[in-house]
Amino acid sequence: MSSLKYLFALLVALVSLGFAPALQARDMVSVARPEINMRTGASTRHSVVWALSKGYPLEVIARKGKWLKVRDFEKDSGWVSRPLVNKTPHVIVKSSISNVRSEPSTRGRILGKAPYGEVLRTLEHRDDWVKVQRDGGLKGWISRRLVWGW
Repeated sequence: MSSLKYLFALLVALVSLGFAPALQARDMVSVARPEINMRTGASTRHSVVWALSKGYPLEVIARKGKWLKVRDFEKDSGWVSRPLVNKTPHVIVKSSISNVRSEPSTRGRILGKAPYGEVLRTLEHRDDWVKVQRDGGLKGWISRRLVWGW
């Protein structure tokens, strides 16, 4: 019987290891300066791939010294300098246009619209909704399925 318990414990441990990456939260950062460069490698000697604006959310996929390898919502990847990003939560609109609503529900009044690629500051999460704020004021709720980030 003890060998059966051991086998069961081993099986549970192996299954848990297989699911561990899926259970871990993504390591997210956002651009902290008005504009930074995403590069092909981990130094300023590497070519610039994209210029990213303030708040742009990025998923960290690797680290090398003071550099982070990151991926954006379109799965483009590159390297950014760690001092140029922070943990301030932002999302980016991934649908062609998203309604910004007065409450976290499709019954909420539409306060405005956010187009594809717009970066919004994340204020709160509630169920499948994210409360966001645009630079310049508009504040409301967007369905989580229409944005990427945290």
